[in-house]
Amino acid sequence: MQHIIDRFISYITIDTESDPNSQTTPSTEKQWNLANKLVEELKTIGLEDVTIDDKAYIMATLPSNVDHEVPTIGFVSHFDTSPDFSGANVKPQIVENYDGKDIVLNAEKNIILSPDYFKDLLQYKGQTIITTDGTTLLGADDKAGITEIVSAMEYLIQHPEIKHGKIRIGFTPDEEIGRGAHHFDVEKFGAQWAYTMDGSQIGELEYENFNAAGAKITFKGKSVHPGYAKGKMINSMLLANDFINELPKGETPQETKGYEGFFHVHHIKGTIEETVLELIIRDHNKKKFEKRKELIHKITKQFNKKFAKKFGEDIVTAEVKDQYYNMKEKVLPVKHIVDIAEKAMRELNIKPIIKPIRGGTDGSQLSFMGLPCPNIFAGGHNFHGKYEYVPAESIQKATEVIVKIAELTAVPGIFSSTEKPKTKR
Repeated sequence: MQHIIDRFISYITIDTESDPNSQTTPSTEKQWNLANKLVEELKTIGLEDVTIDDKAYIMATLPSNVDHEVPTIGFVSHFDTSPDFSGANVKPQIVENYDGKDIVLNAEKNIILSPDYFKDLLQYKGQTIITTDGTTLLGADDKAGITEIVSAMEYLIQHPEIKHGKIRIGFTPDEEIGRGAHHFDVEKFGAQWAYTMDGSQIGELEYENFNAAGAKITFKGKSVHPGYAKGKMINSMLLANDFINELPKGETPQETKGYEGFFHVHHIKGTIEETVLELIIRDHNKKKFEKRKELIHKITKQFNKKFAKKFGEDIVTAEVKDQYYNMKEKVLPVKHIVDIAEKAMRELNIKPIIKPIRGGTDGSQLSFMGLPCPNIFAGGHNFHGKYEYVPAESIQKATEVIVKIAELTAVPGIFSSTEKPKTKR
């Protein structure tokens, strides 16, 4: 396991934070540092057809070692880290044989990772926990996934007695800012289906995610001297506040769970004369998702009608754009790809945790691009912040799941007669 830990640390100590304000791909130049390292490493371990394009998308092949028809499958992860918290100068700490007590991340700043607050820690008692030093995120999202894929490919190369079909792997930039699949060449990848190694705790297996949209709502106002403002001033910031209050109560991220959708106001900036409100809209159910978007437009029309005479033109404009959709629609017709992953976990004595993703993944976009792509655990917890951690044993187990999926996919008769792949790639 030390080899896997060393590989993981070699990745997380390279800063790959992405930037939502950049228009380039990758969004930050520093992502190339890890991308180029990965290309050389993939060649070194013995993979074939290792490529990297001008946008830093990496692909490679492990050829089939069987002579019968086997579908080409893929595994995908991203190498950027979230801009929500610093990914520079990551200093990981390794806690061996975790005793179930508080972990001091930074004594000087009194930053403590405590099972009293993060109760999931207790399920890893006795294991090796990799944490931050409290000043950065860790980067297990998704460098744990990359570690698992590279390690699994290396293991399969070193153990040719394990039979498998052709396997394609892909690493992407900019997933954390919603662009990870934007330039992914599904045709070039050439797999019949794939798995993103980008989930959280051990056992997670997901093929449902939110339908997602983003809304940018602009409020206009009129500024006059506050001492003489009665009946004249229109404060756009207060309009924005009133708009927020029109949204359904209790339907925010902090008040919902499971399949419950929400509206999430994440940015507001304004003056008296103009305020811009940004929010995201999420729901697993497509009809409810559409109704949520309709509500934004309905409230907008109400405001415009109310202020039509006083303002003389539309006082509110709403721009709503879809971001991604629930992959369930594309995965259910080929549900056996989920069943294989579940079978792999059970054979490794891992209890599958099949639940909807309360977010998105490259896999959701890839599924609608023609590459059905469920999501499998990568092992980390508390992503995008200083309390992020990952048990080394979870990385090891995820690696074993990849190997087992490859092995199961190559077993003759693993598919029912209606599920056999039509072509060999």
